[in-house]
Amino acid sequence: MSRPAGFFHSLNSLAATFVAVLQTRADLISTEIEEERERLKEMILLTVVALFCVSLGALLFTLLVVVVFWDTHRLYVLGGFSIFYLALGLFAGWRARKKGLDKPKFLSATLSELAKDRERLKS
Repeated sequence: MSRPAGFFHSLNSLAATFVAVLQTRADLISTEIEEERERLKEMILLTVVALFCVSLGALLFTLLVVVVFWDTHRLYVLGGFSIFYLALGLFAGWRARKKGLDKPKFLSATLSELAKDRERLKS
């Protein structure tokens, strides 16, 4: 009679272990999602502040240079700054696109742990 109790006890223990592994993986997923959300919020805020400050500084600097050359070469100065800002914008857009394509896979740590679990269960 102790055989069935041992079998059910083992089955219960296996189920409890399986649930514990799932809970650990769910906690890892939750943590990764929260970290990614916080990282994105910080990145967006810093980007907005940086864009505002750089734009204002560039505008004021351009205005200063145009005023200095107002009587002699104002059109050349405005054309030069226009080309410079367009080139800088294209470069920044290219870098942003490259950075977006090179980002790590979402939930990579969770997927890695699940793959390890699957390999352990196979052996």
